[in-house]
Amino acid sequence: MTHEPWIAQLDRYLDGELELAAMQSLDQHLRECPACAAESLRRLQWRRMVQSAGKRFSPDSVLRERVRKSMAAKPLRQFSWRWSAVAAVMAVFLAAAGWVIVLQQKRAAQQNYILGELADLHVGTMASASPVDVVSTDRHTVKPWFEGKIPFSFNLPELQGSGFELVGGRVSYLEQAPGAELVYRIRKHQISVFIFQDRAIGGVSAIESGNARTFRLESWKQGELRYFEIGDAGAEDLRGLRELLSRAN
Repeated sequence: MTHEPWIAQLDRYLDGELELAAMQSLDQHLRECPACAAESLRRLQWRRMVQSAGKRFSPDSVLRERVRKSMAAKPLRQFSWRWSAVAAVMAVFLAAAGWVIVLQQKRAAQQNYILGELADLHVGTMASASPVDVVSTDRHTVKPWFEGKIPFSFNLPELQGSGFELVGGRVSYLEQAPGAELVYRIRKHQISVFIFQDRAIGGVSAIESGNARTFRLESWKQGELRYFEIGDAGAEDLRGLRELLSRAN
């Protein structure tokens, strides 16, 4: 099998830049081709390392003070008091409008980032030869495994007669916060369920349902926990699993 045409699309796939049909075709290929799945996982891990490194720098107080003094040293032009007053009022309105726009853009960018991260985690799980660290269909085995590994607890539902199957779980990270990732199957579809402390991750309050690349996504808050479901299953399946998880708590 020739892998190059598929591998050539991986970066655009991970950035969510492929057309829908191409995304779906590559999704299917990654499920069937271990070599391309391994390469996808390698690139995902590299991207996460680069993103993590990029967050490590923040300007110190010395640099901020230097910038402030540089701005203060610039001469100001002289205006009449009337024009100065008009300019001041306009500046206030422009600053307020600009601040609202900046907040909206920042919120949208943060939400897009989180959607991309969740899609990456889901793809990484599907592409991995060992998608879970605790392999069990028994909720009484999976739940205790997380004790001491994440800073919260959660309950898992009884699945008998629901059509869903619990595959297992692993620890995942979002916004550098540890959480639980649970893998479920229904028919031939795989769903990743992520659980995090709501206060540990920001910018997700407006995310309830939608799409992350070619995957459907559901999100909700329950108590102090934030849940995410992501997968290629139908909307009814996602809602069904959400109801089961909600009733378990």
